[in-house]
Amino acid sequence: MRRAVVIGSGFGGLAAAVRLQAMGYQTTILEKRKRVGGRAYQLERGGYTFDMGPSLITAPEIIDAVFAVAGKQREDYLSFVPLNPFYRIYFHDGSHIDYSGDAAAMKAQMARFDPRDAGRYDAFMRAIRPIYDAVIRDGLGGKPFDTLRSMAAFLPRMIRTGAILPVATFVRLFFRDFRHHFMFSFHPLFIGGNPFRAPSVYLSIPYLEREGGVWFTKGGMYGLVCAFATLLEDIGGEIRTESEVQEIVVEDGAAIGVRVDDVFVPADIVVSNGDVGHTYAELIAPQHRSKWTDRKVEALDYTMSCFLLYLGSRRQYPKLLHHTLILSKRYKALLADIFDAKILADDFSLYLHAPTRTDPGMAPPGGESMYVLVPVPNLRADIDWSAMKEPFTDRIIDFLEGWGLEDLRANLDVVEVFTPDDFRGRLNAYVGNAFGIEPKLSQTAWFRPHNASEDVRGLYFVGASTHPGAGVPGVLLSAEATEFAIRRDEDGFAAR
Repeated sequence: MRRAVVIGSGFGGLAAAVRLQAMGYQTTILEKRKRVGGRAYQLERGGYTFDMGPSLITAPEIIDAVFAVAGKQREDYLSFVPLNPFYRIYFHDGSHIDYSGDAAAMKAQMARFDPRDAGRYDAFMRAIRPIYDAVIRDGLGGKPFDTLRSMAAFLPRMIRTGAILPVATFVRLFFRDFRHHFMFSFHPLFIGGNPFRAPSVYLSIPYLEREGGVWFTKGGMYGLVCAFATLLEDIGGEIRTESEVQEIVVEDGAAIGVRVDDVFVPADIVVSNGDVGHTYAELIAPQHRSKWTDRKVEALDYTMSCFLLYLGSRRQYPKLLHHTLILSKRYKALLADIFDAKILADDFSLYLHAPTRTDPGMAPPGGESMYVLVPVPNLRADIDWSAMKEPFTDRIIDFLEGWGLEDLRANLDVVEVFTPDDFRGRLNAYVGNAFGIEPKLSQTAWFRPHNASEDVRGLYFVGASTHPGAGVPGVLLSAEATEFAIRRDEDGFAAR
């Protein structure tokens, strides 16, 4: 059989491996850590269970498609639980909105703050529907954008739908209340983008949520990781953990395998689910990279990083929903500090994931499992995280106590911290990025690193740093796009 090696076992790597195995490749995943999952790792401490990365499921049909290519049904591996509302968003003035796909409920809440905005909700959804149709329904997210022809064909559609505009600009055309402006423009942050420069092609996300809902699975997102891993092994694939790839071996311009602990693992094709910057700069010798030189890799703009707390509390806090956002008064200026000035500001906004609101089994009886995410600059900032780790943790816990989580510190059984240094050290994320390549216009579609390497034949990419981008739907679609590129290259080879 033809052999394929997949480097890394995040959602993108697992989905790509399933697709390759179903294509007829004997596929092996090589994962550096003790367990599969990549950014979607799981932490267990003292009876508390935490998802360490992605925390919600959208577009279940994209997940189902991975099982379908293997001739299986997702329902035989795991089930989904719907969440309603999707998120509760607390604003700096104490007001909040429960964000959901229920148009009537949304408009009723919006009318409290601006009746005109509420009246524009339906028009906004009609305006972003063509963007969703292009990316999801017409499958452009699942096809590689690696030719100028593909970009030229898509560009008129982007212009016609307004998808070329920055997300925040597009949303401002419809809504004037600061709450509504944030509520419909923040989604690029979920994939590492700045809403004030990410193109409105990413407004497919709020429409995708409204159409398909937001979901969870018992035991946390890691249940989906395990389901994909089991699916791969059920159809004959192999997973090797604690197997960090040190080199992609290139001969005559083609990838012929990888080295793991000085052992050569041969392969007909290699697919990297690792960070693109790390893969090119650290795993491929410079003489094999005419386009993706070290200078080119360094010139890319990478997403912000995150400061993450995993808190196990003996006490529950009903003020929290399954997903809760707590916002600073500053929006654009705070993002400028994170993305551009690269400073650690005095204020911050928080995203909290409390899965015990849906699955109490993720904490001891009466307890709360909480994941707190604070967007922070990546490692291009002059921040010593070894020195800042403890004081910044204290600042966040103090803020949460003052915000309404009374006696939080006194009730904590578990405090685990993940900093930008950990993104670099544990996940090989270039400059400690949290979501790969920043999704701005000049790094979208054809302008992103391609699914098929331009430098090395037989080398492909999957995951957040390639097309279409980060987020669970994005990386699963990238696996589809990578399969498309592999099949196209096989057909071209056969024709020769």
